[in-house]
Amino acid sequence: MKHSRLSSLFNFSSRFGFRTSPGVSLYSTTTMYRPHREPSRGTLNDLYRRISRAGDHTAPISPILDQWIEEGRTAPKGALVTIIKELRQYKQYKHALEISMWLSDKRYFELTIADVAIRLDLIAKVHGIEQAEDYFNNIPKNLKVLEVYCALLNSYARAKLVQKAEDIMQKMRELGFARTSLSYNNLLNLYYQTGNTDKFNVLMSEMKEKGIVHDKFTYCIQISAYAAASDLEGIDKVMAEWESDPKVLMDWDSYSNVAISYKKAGNVEKALAMLERSEKLMSSSKRKRGAYEYLMTQYAALGQKDRVMRLWELYKKHMKIYNRGYISIMTSVLKIGDIESAEKIYDEWESSNLSFDICIPNFLIGAYTRKGLVDKALVDKAESIVNRVIQKGEKPDARSWHYLARGYLDHDQIEKTVELTRKALSVEGSRWTPDGHVVAACMEYMKQKADVEGAEEFIRLLGEKCSFPISIQEKLLDFINNEDSVTVEIGDLEWDRQNGVLKEADLGSN
Repeated sequence: MKHSRLSSLFNFSSRFGFRTSPGVSLYSTTTMYRPHREPSRGTLNDLYRRISRAGDHTAPISPILDQWIEEGRTAPKGALVTIIKELRQYKQYKHALEISMWLSDKRYFELTIADVAIRLDLIAKVHGIEQAEDYFNNIPKNLKVLEVYCALLNSYARAKLVQKAEDIMQKMRELGFARTSLSYNNLLNLYYQTGNTDKFNVLMSEMKEKGIVHDKFTYCIQISAYAAASDLEGIDKVMAEWESDPKVLMDWDSYSNVAISYKKAGNVEKALAMLERSEKLMSSSKRKRGAYEYLMTQYAALGQKDRVMRLWELYKKHMKIYNRGYISIMTSVLKIGDIESAEKIYDEWESSNLSFDICIPNFLIGAYTRKGLVDKALVDKAESIVNRVIQKGEKPDARSWHYLARGYLDHDQIEKTVELTRKALSVEGSRWTPDGHVVAACMEYMKQKADVEGAEEFIRLLGEKCSFPISIQEKLLDFINNEDSVTVEIGDLEWDRQNGVLKEADLGSN
């Protein structure tokens, strides 16, 4: 019995990263926490570089961290937290969560309130709401405070779970946690996102009655709500209030967010004016690199190629360029439809000796195949990019092969489409959403060839690699097994096999 209880306790700690008492680890008899010197910036960069070179953002990185320690290097908590923050910024949530777990499971660091809140947020993003709730329910009482409740509320809001968000907000009111704009902003944003205008207005009134002061996020949410209603006067009104509020100063990203709202509301002139104000504030920002990257994409959304290229030149002049910079500029020029500039930037990236990131060639491969419908030569160019990747000793990912498959389908090379789609499905650790036209064409081809075994394996991989529900897999199997009348929803398309129709699907029907 004693062994069983200890085993259960061990599993609980491993799963949630909590301790039974300060300074004592369930994993060893040694002291859990030893102070380390903070690493030099160079050391921190070295570790982050190793992680970023992993390339596949779904592959485990614990072996990289373990090897770092085996080499006799230090991994202070401050360094790991900084890397987690960086990964979250670039939406690499799986790796961020893995490091969060590693710092408590392998390095035995105590979790602070901030660590717990961040981990809860990451669990929700990587594993879903149910596991986040499970984690929240097992958090020790002394750590279950405002920041942690807000993390759960934010997770509910992100998942658009209105009732659960309202319930946790009511619990926060009862505990006295709903005294700042932090909690209100999450619920306000949820009401805005779900079109609950009446509840939005009631909550704004509650904030006014309780003297809950606005912060930059409150103002941004209000402006976004007015933009959704194409209410330019409403945006102007909130902007005037915000700019006259001495407690909430506007920074570069405040103006850039307002620019998005003006664009949504249909006023491009005011949107550009806001981006110009944002640009003037970049130099005083601690996140200058991010400001350049973001504003390039925003100017691109407004079709301002000259401004995009001007910022890119300034960026190269004042910043050390990493992959993220190339991702931002490639995204921007392709958004404008400037493939020629994208090609030049890609060549520049190839010669930069930065760590390989398949996302960058994929931008060009995808652009070529999207335009390849009217020009077969562009599909050939896309394949040449894939070959260049392979020649450098790197590996295309599932999206690389899938983009090519779609390109060849547009030119009725069905056999090549099936071959490339199978390559996409064979890539390990890569999850993606296939194009409905490609899947339908592959199924038709395999049925014509009476390749039942190949089709069954193809369908199995769609379930494993692309999260196709069992119901869809069964319908595809019915089709292969001589059911002539089959209607299947594939992604956002509906395939009516009997009538040869592939159309927009009503996704609410399943």
